[in-house]
Amino acid sequence: MQNPVIIVGAQKLGTTALDIFNSNNVMVYCFLDDSQELQQQEVNNVAVMGKTEDSEFLKLVGKTCDVFVAVEDSAARKGLIKMLKEDYKAVPVNAIHRFSAVSEYAWLGHGNMVGAGAIISNNAKVGDYNLIHARALVDTKAQVGSNVEIGAGAIINAEAVVEDGAFIGTGAVVVSGVKIGKNARIGAGSVVVADVPAKATVFGNPAAPVK
Repeated sequence: MQNPVIIVGAQKLGTTALDIFNSNNVMVYCFLDDSQELQQQEVNNVAVMGKTEDSEFLKLVGKTCDVFVAVEDSAARKGLIKMLKEDYKAVPVNAIHRFSAVSEYAWLGHGNMVGAGAIISNNAKVGDYNLIHARALVDTKAQVGSNVEIGAGAIINAEAVVEDGAFIGTGAVVVSGVKIGKNARIGAGSVVVADVPAKATVFGNPAAPVK
């Protein structure tokens, strides 16, 4: 990656993304964030120079800067990514920490965040715009869709499938071959031993539906 990066979002995810780019000696040009309190302030020595849809800075994307979207709210994140693609013909870059391990035989889409110590094993497939936090594991031949969040230390075992929009909590384990449906939510520390339907929420060991 040769260009500086504009990070859209200057809060928790934004500072994590900054740490990731710093680990690879990639210059971060600025943050954009909608918080009035952060405007014209510095976050970890990088200026917040405008709001998330500020055209004065976004017009640089694809020309002299790359972009990464690090907004916590998933709906807002999707909206910003759509806006970047439609209005600026820009696709967010991946943010992959220097101290993560991504197999050369893994497949990654665009706009993913891969935190420190995370592992994406051989022949795993990871779609677009996912948040894979520190020390998470996506094991051999596992499949992760798009807009998925995998919490710190969570394990997606071999040949498991996690569909679009799912949330896997911190330290959760999805055992081999299990399928997590679209927009399902897995509670922190849960052990998932059976398929989870779309939009369901499960918790516990073994994980059971939350009513």
